[in-house]
Amino acid sequence: MRRVLTQEQQGLFPLRSVADVVRLFALELDKKRPSVALLSVVAGAVEHSLTAVRPDADSPDAADEHPSADAETVPLPPLEYDTVFALYAKFCSLVLDAVDLAAYDRSEGTPRDLVKRVSDVVWFSLARSYHKDKPHIQSLYSFLTGNRLDCLGVALAVVAACQVLGLDDVLLALSEDHAWVVFGPERSQTAEVTWHGKGNEDKRGQPIGVSSARSWLYLNGGAVTCNAHMQVAAVVASISPTISGSADSAEVSLLQQRLLWLLHDRDTLAAYPLALCTLAGLEEQRATPDRPKPLELLREAVTVARERYGNRHVYPYTTLGSYYYRKKQYEKALETWASGTEPLKHYDYSRDDEEVYKELMEITIDHIPHIIKEVGSGISAHSLIREPRCYLHLLRFYDGLCHWEQDSSTPVLHIGWAKQMVGCVAKFDPEVRRRAAVTCAADGDRTDTPTSVSDKDDSTTPSVTLYSEKMAGLRDLLTSERFNPQAMSLQLTAQSQVSSRRRDDDDGRRTKRQRRDTGSAAAAAAPHAAPAVTAE
Repeated sequence: MRRVLTQEQQGLFPLRSVADVVRLFALELDKKRPSVALLSVVAGAVEHSLTAVRPDADSPDAADEHPSADAETVPLPPLEYDTVFALYAKFCSLVLDAVDLAAYDRSEGTPRDLVKRVSDVVWFSLARSYHKDKPHIQSLYSFLTGNRLDCLGVALAVVAACQVLGLDDVLLALSEDHAWVVFGPERSQTAEVTWHGKGNEDKRGQPIGVSSARSWLYLNGGAVTCNAHMQVAAVVASISPTISGSADSAEVSLLQQRLLWLLHDRDTLAAYPLALCTLAGLEEQRATPDRPKPLELLREAVTVARERYGNRHVYPYTTLGSYYYRKKQYEKALETWASGTEPLKHYDYSRDDEEVYKELMEITIDHIPHIIKEVGSGISAHSLIREPRCYLHLLRFYDGLCHWEQDSSTPVLHIGWAKQMVGCVAKFDPEVRRRAAVTCAADGDRTDTPTSVSDKDDSTTPSVTLYSEKMAGLRDLLTSERFNPQAMSLQLTAQSQVSSRRRDDDDGRRTKRQRRDTGSAAAAAAPHAAPAVTAE
């Protein structure tokens, strides 16, 4: 521990304020390889002290009592040096005692079997059964005091353990709902180190397969590969201020906000869209003077996702669209959500996409119908539903969803989605549908260029190009003055079956029955090797 903390850092203990914690992080970030283990222990300890069930949970927090308070004046429960030292030493002892580096050939970097061994050490140290979706189990503090970690927490623990062992080529990789590691020369190799979703399938040590290339879960080449400092950003972005379903800790929120600004000022968030979205959310709740506004941060996140990661990320768009929605800037919300379905053209929907599915379902079933209802009544009646551009934004949004479903063996557009979509389209004036210029892309065209609603030469007729075969089949209905809701609903809920381009045939995939039979046989043959992690 004394080799990890400088004398200046040790002098900050006990940590008594948000400012003390920020200074500790700043000094650690000055190092070439900041310690993930140390900072995860500190962040987790502070989070636990302020979010554990307390009798005064409904009383104002110190930060709430002084909304403009500087971090210097916001107190925290004192965090003693001995507490941090003991937990960090416990983690180092666990890792160093369990892994014999001499048994592995590291002449060409960290080998895969060593990565697998490190992940096993973390995996087998977890409690045998617990609810993995609870808050506050993402830090090493949770791991070392309760043997519990969530999906991201396991990946961070593996990376921290590799740091302790001196395996500095092992770094964290992040999608929008999963985490794994990259390692080896030029970070060219990948390995699963944690689970995803409700299952406990043991994939530790396995590379990210070719079969995952078109999965949103792995972002199809657009994952965020962290450097040593971005791993600290992952620790900070994962902090949870939740006390209960209706209460958050203002002190924890303030701490996370100040730490994210610290990282932002060092350009550590420049390649991390979700962290920028998290910071924007905190700024919307409590603005920091003389700092970029939430809208600027959200636009920055979208730009990073588009330019750095080939427009593979969905959440920056949905988060920006939801910001416009809360501000009642409905046309911008529709346009942004439509742009948010563009990345889906790179993927085929699967059951692993549950989180983004729920995000898009909320937009489809709740937000968009609310917009159409609000602008179709009262003093603002007919404002947007007589606007061709808004109609085409809606079609572009649905087109992205249909494209996501197109080559998937699992349908997206069940009757609940279709009912709301048909209802929203029907609300637009017939003249709007007639004036809309809708074209269809050539068969098999999956453009990598973001589409948008454009204006024709006469500047009065906006146009859009549809890329999904399902929406292309609806073109005549969508541009007709006489609308047929039954026909549209039937076609929307019909699962796409395009025999000429079934990806299963092109890739030589097994049928669902074959996969199920093979999976059952493998499950019967495999030994039990993982702790049971129960989903709520």
